[in-house]
Amino acid sequence: GVDPARAGSGWRNRGGVVLQESEAETGLSVRECLQLYAGYYRKPRGIDDTIALVGLTDKADARAAHLSGGQRRRLDVALALIGDPDIVFLDEPTTGFDPSARRAAWEVIAGLRQLGKTIFLTTHFMDEAEYLAERIAVLADGQIVAEGTPKTLGGRDRTTASIRFTLPDGMAFDGLPAELRCFAEESPDGTTVVRSESPLVHVRMLADWALSRGFDLPDLDVRRATLEDVYLRLTGATGREQG
Repeated sequence: GVDPARAGSGWRNRGGVVLQESEAETGLSVRECLQLYAGYYRKPRGIDDTIALVGLTDKADARAAHLSGGQRRRLDVALALIGDPDIVFLDEPTTGFDPSARRAAWEVIAGLRQLGKTIFLTTHFMDEAEYLAERIAVLADGQIVAEGTPKTLGGRDRTTASIRFTLPDGMAFDGLPAELRCFAEESPDGTTVVRSESPLVHVRMLADWALSRGFDLPDLDVRRATLEDVYLRLTGATGREQG
């Protein structure tokens, strides 16, 4: 109920922000940056505790200009936390990270929940949303088109499952049980896919059939639509950027 542009200092003390692109004072050390920002808040967090929280203890006296990209992003998170906010806004915090740095950042973000913080995360990475979010809102053209948990978003928990496997040499597609064959199709990559609304029933049927003939299905894979599949369906994305 408050316009951020006109909000008072009490309101501002309750929020922390990590922008998509930002740069701390490059001439200051990590500890000095946090000392500077702590002075902007009424009741800041402990500086050493905040440095430890984001995993920069061994870089506490290093200048911000000498940090790696991932370490600078950790510093950004520390600066957002130094005021001990109730809510933290993270705007695409892992853009440009390599997989290792992104995973490390995820652990830091996940740890914020243990402090009782509310995290508002903006991201284009569906795996990031699935790993970190308890609830997701999908935006298209500035409008929320769906909300839900990662498992239920857009009816994901009710979508048809795909049971994928490779038939053994010498076994033809027509050799499948009729109850499975009517739901199955052959993929261009040589695998067989069964589309099922009752995957447990059909997996058991498939397993019984394979075992009765004395062979295994080592690449058997069962999955429902990915979060990215749901996102693309909800937004109708065709190459234009979506939020």
